[in-house]
Amino acid sequence: MSIFHLAYHVDDLAAARSFYGQTLGCVEGRSTDTWVDFNFFGHQISLHLGPVFATANTGKVGDHMVPMPHLGVILPQADWEALAERLTAAGVDFTLAPFTRFKGEPGEQSTMFFHDPAGNPIEIKGFANMDGVFAT
Repeated sequence: MSIFHLAYHVDDLAAARSFYGQTLGCVEGRSTDTWVDFNFFGHQISLHLGPVFATANTGKVGDHMVPMPHLGVILPQADWEALAERLTAAGVDFTLAPFTRFKGEPGEQSTMFFHDPAGNPIEIKGFANMDGVFAT
């Protein structure tokens, strides 16, 4: 099994801890005064204090322009639905509210976009059949 590791900047570790730990439900790992690791749905992210990278809605996917670059993860559909409900109940301000795109086509997926407190864009996808992730 391989897992990815991604490190990026946030401007407030306390806000990041609250968002990733409490809102998203990610388990916190190691940390220092300047960074914190999280188990991001089975993958390791390291949030370091520093200037947040610039993003812009330049990625055209279907009928939507999405923020680029962005971090994301693909979940089984039931897990995606539970997270979408959790984030909606928490009052997360969605860039793209939870919806399903490419219905009836290869790669049909549910998706949602939102930003962390530092402005980093995150996409969470859900697939009813994980074999569809790379379908053409």
